Amino acid sequence: MSIASVNTGRWGIACMIVGMFLISLNDMLIKSMSGAYPLHQLVFLRSVIGIFFAVGILHVEGGWGLLNTGRWRLHILRGVLIVFANSAIYAAIVAMPLATANALYFVAPLFVTLLSVPMLGEHVGVRRFAAIGVGFGGVLLMMLPQLSGGSGSHGWVAVLPVLAAAGYAMMSVLTRKLGATSRASALAIHIQLAFIIISAIMYVAVGDGRFVDDTTNDSLRFLLRPWVWPAREDYAAIIGLGVLSGVVGYLMSQAYRLSRASVVAPFEYILLIFALFWGWTVFGEWPEPVVFAGAAIVIGSGMYVFFREGQERRGAVS
Repeated sequence: MSIASVNTGRWGIACMIVGMFLISLNDMLIKSMSGAYPLHQLVFLRSVIGIFFAVGILHVEGGWGLLNTGRWRLHILRGVLIVFANSAIYAAIVAMPLATANALYFVAPLFVTLLSVPMLGEHVGVRRFAAIGVGFGGVLLMMLPQLSGGSGSHGWVAVLPVLAAAGYAMMSVLTRKLGATSRASALAIHIQLAFIIISAIMYVAVGDGRFVDDTTNDSLRFLLRPWVWPAREDYAAIIGLGVLSGVVGYLMSQAYRLSRASVVAPFEYILLIFALFWGWTVFGEWPEPVVFAGAAIVIGSGMYVFFREGQERRGAVS
């Protein structure tokens, strides 16, 4: 392995860690405004602002010509997947503690490793497959109390972070696949366009709020709440969401361009630390003990997968 290759991988990891902090900040802001605005309005406003930052980075990297691609179907699929994943996780965090939703979402790196086999042709050995199975066991440990219907459970909402993780993992693997021929700025712009288009469709479909009174579920109400003109005191937060969107889109695309999916994905676990901090300091939340136990299993499994990946890569070049 060349020194340039090692340095490139390290930059990918650095992009992931910074991206995780900014994502946690984004989640905190969205949850704090979820009682006043519908999800897709926040996403629309965030992406309209964020796309200007992505365009600026595009010009630095080479200009409009970078948007030209012959793989539009994959870009469209990637955009749909990230919109689905974001909608599912945001619908979950308004009804669950931030750390609980993120702990369930931590199955994403295991999904990434699993999907890297058929989609990228990467090799995953028996031990890593076993570790992935153990990781999914940790997810079940966290989910079962949530699905029990008892006090403090969240019912079907607990499934949303796992669905979000599956969608995000497929998007991440596609990013790695498309990153061979597309720059990170172009990939970020495609994501912003997907958010804007699908959010506009949601406005036409349910933006008048005519369905919001048909449910008392917090997650569904967040999706169905009517669009309103933002309050002046929320302008700074909404602009902040836009800035975060532009920067995060670039960092995440760059992370998966610079490093193999199965290497960079485990560093997403640092998100739990940030989620615990925001949940405790801003919303007064603290997860149940079973969440920490399940998260430890999932993170341990993911780190083992990462460790085995590193061993195999070193063996391949020794």
